[in-house]
Amino acid sequence: MRIGTLGAARITPMALVRPARSIPGVDIVAVAARDRSRAERFATKHRIPVVHRSYDALISDPSIDAIYNPLPNALHAEWTLRAIEAGKHVLCEKPFTSNAAEATSVAEAARRSGLVVMEAFHYRYHPLMERVLEIVHTELGEVRHVETWMCFPLPRFSDIRYSLQLSGGALMDAGSYAVHCLRTLGPGEPSVVAAAALLRSPGVDRAMAADLRFPTGATGRVHASMWSGGHPLKIAARVEGEHGTLRVTNYVAPQLFHRLTITVDGERRRERVPGEPTYTHQLRAFRTAIHNGTPPLTPPEDALANMTVIDAIYRKAGLPLRGEL
Repeated sequence: MRIGTLGAARITPMALVRPARSIPGVDIVAVAARDRSRAERFATKHRIPVVHRSYDALISDPSIDAIYNPLPNALHAEWTLRAIEAGKHVLCEKPFTSNAAEATSVAEAARRSGLVVMEAFHYRYHPLMERVLEIVHTELGEVRHVETWMCFPLPRFSDIRYSLQLSGGALMDAGSYAVHCLRTLGPGEPSVVAAAALLRSPGVDRAMAADLRFPTGATGRVHASMWSGGHPLKIAARVEGEHGTLRVTNYVAPQLFHRLTITVDGERRRERVPGEPTYTHQLRAFRTAIHNGTPPLTPPEDALANMTVIDAIYRKAGLPLRGEL
């Protein structure tokens, strides 16, 4: 599997280059960036053999099988669609698109093409989340409440993640994880009851909290922030069921550190779940989906469902949808 990467994003070495070195048959063969000199430096540093003059040239390269899209949020839909039109499989960074309408277009194009298109929620491919789901489904009984946190400090306010024009905001960045984890652990697709944001600038949230309700009547709550005194750093999830509670700390990068605590019928225990880096599991799943037809855990339909919840939270908070300026 020969992959070309769009741009020279900071996430690319961790999310793509390093994992590829440990997966036989996966090669990063080309890069393109708006600034060619930056692309050349990136290629030299990471031993990528080809630098294309433009994104179009890269996705048109017949020797490339798949595209990695880590561009700014506002460009995800456009360049994923172009890659699909060029016959390339796509691993697209989260959030999948700027809004649900864009996600619908990409999902339809992916379905028509028969290509593998995956949203890069890497945590979903780690054995930790598989174990968490097993416990939720077999030990907790009926789920009554799910709460997720994805909060970290990002005081560099010039970062593109604070740009409304580039579809930024705490809910789009940190919150896309919190929403996805809540949907993964909860009983069905939730509806949004209420939401409140703290703003960094007009239309741009630096923190967001939302209350949700599942079809069963179970409740949910999402916390996301890139700059907030309430939860400066918290990456966690909690599931409350009729028989007990599960708590997991650092579900996003469990290979670095995580804590999984289960209390069922008054008995408390802790577990550790070993595994490779989440990005390695994700890239291997991408390769397997392409080569063997194994459905990925984060297909376009799931991405559309996630963007639908994100849109609803922004509406409840009284903020504009990303991409609808």
